[in-house]
Amino acid sequence: MKIQIGQKAPDFKLVDSERKERKLSEFEGSNVVLLFVPAAFSGACTAEMCDMRDNLSFYKKLDAQILVISTDTFFTLKKWRDELKVDFVMLSDYNKEICGLYGAQYDEWITGMKGPAKRASFVIDREGIVRYVEVLESAGDPINFDGVKAALSAVGSPA
Repeated sequence: MKIQIGQKAPDFKLVDSERKERKLSEFEGSNVVLLFVPAAFSGACTAEMCDMRDNLSFYKKLDAQILVISTDTFFTLKKWRDELKVDFVMLSDYNKEICGLYGAQYDEWITGMKGPAKRASFVIDREGIVRYVEVLESAGDPINFDGVKAALSAVGSPA
């Protein structure tokens, strides 16, 4: 499936790093930056999380919740989240269902791994409509943070 700008974001249910079941729909009423990352603790993914952490005030100003999805276990995501001291939701798609739903999944990745998440970013507005899509083929390429920020700025903060 390929997610398109202007469509309703597909809802999902995943377990977070604290073992709590979370749904995308619970964040309706806030903007959402939805990030897919290939592997916790890898260099590029860690740099991406640090960038989000270091710019969190920008995202909060625009009423944006940051949700990170990885095919790593919730145990791994908890350790990663704690080490990075990030204050956003990390979700485990261990069964590799949501990455595919969002078109953000490798068939095969490095060393023959099957089905990890591609590096991808989506901006979803308060009503659940997709306003920005970026799915990268190379896991080493960085997210276009300027594109994410521009899309968020366009939907703005609540009145």
